Amino acid sequence: MTVKSKQRQATRKWAAAALSALLAGGIVTGCGSGKEAGEPEGEMGTAVEQPAAEKAAPAEGGAGAGEGQESGAAAAVDEQPSEVYYEIFVRSFADSNGDGIGDLNGIISKLDYLNDGKPETTDDLGVTGIWLMPVNPSPSYHGYDVTDYRDIHPEYGTLEDFRRLMDEAHKRGIKIIMDLVVNHSSVEHPWFLEASSDVSSDQRDWYVWAEDQGKEPTGVSAAGGGNPWHEKNGAHYLGIFWGGMPDLNLNNPDVQKEMKDIGQFWLKQGVDGFRLDAAKHIYEDLAADKSESTTAKNTAWWQDFRKSMDEVNPDAYIVGEVWENSAASIAPYLDQAFDSGFNFGLAEKILSAVQSGKDNNLAFTLERTYGLFSKVSGGQFTDAVFLANHDQNRVMTQLRNQEKQAKMAAGILLTLPGNPFIYYGEEIGMQGAKPDERIREPMVWSSGEKDAAQTNWEPMTFNGSGRTEGVSEQLQREDSLLVRYRNLIRWRNDLPALRDGNIGQYASGHGSVMAYTRSTEKLQALVMHNLSGAEVRITLDEAAAGGFTTLSRSTSEQAVLQGRELTLPGYTTVVLE
Repeated sequence: MTVKSKQRQATRKWAAAALSALLAGGIVTGCGSGKEAGEPEGEMGTAVEQPAAEKAAPAEGGAGAGEGQESGAAAAVDEQPSEVYYEIFVRSFADSNGDGIGDLNGIISKLDYLNDGKPETTDDLGVTGIWLMPVNPSPSYHGYDVTDYRDIHPEYGTLEDFRRLMDEAHKRGIKIIMDLVVNHSSVEHPWFLEASSDVSSDQRDWYVWAEDQGKEPTGVSAAGGGNPWHEKNGAHYLGIFWGGMPDLNLNNPDVQKEMKDIGQFWLKQGVDGFRLDAAKHIYEDLAADKSESTTAKNTAWWQDFRKSMDEVNPDAYIVGEVWENSAASIAPYLDQAFDSGFNFGLAEKILSAVQSGKDNNLAFTLERTYGLFSKVSGGQFTDAVFLANHDQNRVMTQLRNQEKQAKMAAGILLTLPGNPFIYYGEEIGMQGAKPDERIREPMVWSSGEKDAAQTNWEPMTFNGSGRTEGVSEQLQREDSLLVRYRNLIRWRNDLPALRDGNIGQYASGHGSVMAYTRSTEKLQALVMHNLSGAEVRITLDEAAAGGFTTLSRSTSEQAVLQGRELTLPGYTTVVLE
């Protein structure tokens, strides 16, 4: 048993009590929910906010006290060792055989773009993890309706190609996690074909049938509205996202065993973990199901799933899609189940600050959020931070094609705790808005000469005709968005405080300057972002100035630190040590 597994077991008994106590105290609140991956539209709710009185008077000087810190005593630093992940929609990323469809061998051909495995080089992006969107056989372009959970989509390659991708990625120090769709299958999966055609079939109870359970086929889907019941051969099955994706019945022990066996199968192939799709909807089917008891049932299933994965790889990384902006809604899943839950509320908060050009004291929210997450997980959580994903309008489109703002958003994302996730093409400013196909357009490798790996399965509505500058062109321009991403990731990889540290509040004294500390047990850094286009001058807090004497990293050569006085040009990110 690994240290990680022992810590999980040691914390499980008191985690639920800790969560209840924190919620009772009202430490972290929030509201709003989103729809899940697959066919549905995404929704953006309200980010977790601090009380107005506290927002108006942030802590002065260095890091503020996190939740659970005893008065008059220094709290232990709760580090979050991290990786930088890159989300890939295989169909759009890179083509190896000229059919216009991205594939696994295409990804292999571009691994050196992501990370060449040579720390001394500076011309790769530097990511240390990849999240593969669904790679299983599926009748749909997106792949979230699976027809075979133990194979690779033939348009993407073979199991042998998949194993080779694992090997090549690992040689370069890149971990790979894959989408695992446990909540539902395809209507074309053999299980469903048998279940829908024969009421006496062994597979019948692998799905949820209204008539079989004495239920009325009515109600509102918990995934975002509409009737979740769909007719087939005179009966109605549950499909909360879409009729093409019938929900699996996880009350059935045989289904539970099958899904755990599938997870173990992929770990044995060499995958380093999973992104779990629609994680909160295992038992949350109807809007009426949204309750603490349903959440408890969901988390109990995922805890059991986690135990099964630990049998094969106790260090497998598991991140769940719990589309909620409330930290209190995500926290239960961090108790013995997931290592991370995607921080949807934080994504909104980052983009909001960048768009407004105003500091929203993001560190305050994160300190309290992480206090909750740490207590529930026994200090074992790692946040999963991002700006947008495959279900949301692209960052550059949300920012109205303002490259300077996109650079600031990247600067915030890549200097925060946790595992940052970058959606493919975000680093070159790809554009896109709903419907889903438009936010999953082909990766732009070159906006000039055609790159052999260029995919063309989908027309370039948002990114064609030179609207998005390609990778090859941006690599030649030192002020490009791609070079900014590359440099920021290198900062993170080079500075332990940025890579693994916690976060603390820091009052910059200026409404357009977002600031926070990042700290490990031994090292500390101060991060500042000038969200406005105007130069500002910051006087460092006298006590803090003694600890931050070096302008370690800057996105602008015009940034200057003289004693306690910091000159910060517009749209600039700096790190002080």
